[in-house]
Amino acid sequence: MSTALFTHPACLGHVTPEGHPERAARLEHVLAALAAPAFAALDRRQAPPADPAELLRSHPQSYVDEIRAAIPASGLNQLDPDTHVSPGSFDAALAGVGQALGALDAVMAGEAQNAFVAPRPPGHHAETARPMGFCLFGTVAIAAMRALDHHGLNRVAVVDFDVHHGNGTQDLLWNEARTLFVSSHQMPLWPGTGEASERGAHDNVINLPLAPGCDGTAFRTAYEAHVLPRLEAFAPELVLVSAGFDAHADDPLAQLMLEDADFAWITHRLCDLAQAHAGGRLVSVLEGGYDLAALSSATATHVQVLMERGAHESR
Repeated sequence: MSTALFTHPACLGHVTPEGHPERAARLEHVLAALAAPAFAALDRRQAPPADPAELLRSHPQSYVDEIRAAIPASGLNQLDPDTHVSPGSFDAALAGVGQALGALDAVMAGEAQNAFVAPRPPGHHAETARPMGFCLFGTVAIAAMRALDHHGLNRVAVVDFDVHHGNGTQDLLWNEARTLFVSSHQMPLWPGTGEASERGAHDNVINLPLAPGCDGTAFRTAYEAHVLPRLEAFAPELVLVSAGFDAHADDPLAQLMLEDADFAWITHRLCDLAQAHAGGRLVSVLEGGYDLAALSSATATHVQVLMERGAHESR
């Protein structure tokens, strides 16, 4: 089986203010990197936008209605200090969620060994009824709930290595005992949540705060000591990844010092986990990453590992 790539042109229709770090150029650069000959074997797919009812797996109808009502007929509307919407933003968000759900369904059906999803806007900061940090809907959390309630899984791991705490995913999965949510992130840093003491209602949350300046060696040591053993013990039937690449040393919004090789390392470890317990089933969804060159390079490295592992594990 192959590695599938899911994206949708509507995701480029989410417009942000001039100079905003979460801009359409991010997705354009990622897709340009994945258009290189090394990625010719990717199974390139486009799922339909999500049915708005899928959002209700994680968000109340009142919140979905609130976001829809906030979409301007023209120009921009500011929802919080960081989060803006344009006329195409609701459609972009539905398209992005749809790509994650399409990737999930393809992997669960055995049509692909693993998948990478390239959406905009990102999702891991969107709380149950609050947009935050460039995010409108909790894309990965919605996918996790679909895996549990539609596909009938009993244990889903969600691993978030974005430099910012995945506060939205944590909020959405806090009470869900069938999930194990892991977030590694710089601390102190916005949004200010993600202390190790935040453990979920069922001891189903692992937060791994990392000090500014943390390099790849410290990152790997922390995962090996505090995260990988818990993931192995959980034995997930599916691995979902919030793949933020803003922990890269070149990223302008934070001060972690990871390099492409460190993203390759964590991708291999998560593929090991998926292979051991989930038949290799893994779906990775793009979150942050704001230096365009670093984002492109780290994403390409991540997807190369997925392709190598997918091709090897399907033999």
